[in-house]
Amino acid sequence: MDHTLHPSNALENGNRTFFTFYSDFKTDNKVVVTIVETLAMSLVFIISLFINISAIVLMAKKKRIVTANCFVLNLFFADLMFISMIPFILVIRWTERWILGDFICQMLFYIICLSGCVTLISLSAVSLERMICIMKITQAPTCNIRVVVCGLLGIWIFSAFTALPMFLFFKVVPQNVNGMEVQICTLVWPNIVEEIAWDISFIILDFLVPGLSIIISYTKILKITKSVRDHLVSSGAYSENLQVLVSQKDFKLFRTLLILMISFFFMWTPVFIIVLLLLIQNLHYNIFMPPSLFFWITTFTLSNSFLNPVLYNINLLRQKWMQAIFCCTVEETLETDTTIPKNENLNTSN
Repeated sequence: MDHTLHPSNALENGNRTFFTFYSDFKTDNKVVVTIVETLAMSLVFIISLFINISAIVLMAKKKRIVTANCFVLNLFFADLMFISMIPFILVIRWTERWILGDFICQMLFYIICLSGCVTLISLSAVSLERMICIMKITQAPTCNIRVVVCGLLGIWIFSAFTALPMFLFFKVVPQNVNGMEVQICTLVWPNIVEEIAWDISFIILDFLVPGLSIIISYTKILKITKSVRDHLVSSGAYSENLQVLVSQKDFKLFRTLLILMISFFFMWTPVFIIVLLLLIQNLHYNIFMPPSLFFWITTFTLSNSFLNPVLYNINLLRQKWMQAIFCCTVEETLETDTTIPKNENLNTSN
């Protein structure tokens, strides 16, 4: 039986009850349950580590690295940072009480939150970069260093700032469990107004706005595509005034970004629901939420870290990319060129 949210678990210095997150004081089949949890999350860690490193190596072997690919690499590095927290989570599942100190308590949830922000904003940056290039009707450069540096700095600084409350307000506090005082790592907001303000602003700025930017960019590209096709149909041939055509690889890229965004929201939505339930609980509503549920939701969300590179490579590279890693033969299948001059073979990007 879980006691973490019952009134008997109040702090000794008050009557407030805190959610214990990864500290779960199990009494029945403790060892068996913990072994299953460890195997599940360890499997996610190993698969994610291998696939993300493979994807990074594969992209680094490409003869040509364009600006969009730099933001995709940033996405893979954010996934690696995300799964780096798994060993700490497993330690707590075995010890139950928090033994890793204040700093790890603050950094654990801060990095989880930060990596999620970086992931979606990186996807948004790729879509915006492609849309701008297409609207300007310019050839995609090998790599615009200025855009990449400013973009990456902006992504990480913005994400670090908006996720900062996770570092400031996660604390190690004493909790009474079955008559014994133990240390837990939990979220302690100064007041309910600040919690509501952060919940709303964080979801809007770090998830809804980037998601909408991808949808808007995708819609804009579809309009450009329709305009080009209508022009070709009406003229019956390639017009002399038609200097460029949108590359088919850009459509593949945008389709992939849309799939990645959908999978991201699908796998992170349970976390949003947990945050909402914790907010409702802090409004003094009696909601029972076992820490084991939070653990499995986290495991499900962590699975997104290996789904990102898999979906990206399957949709864009159209090759057995893991074989390319081992055989060291990589075909140049993704350039994300925005335009192709009219004097080149237009059939390749029709």
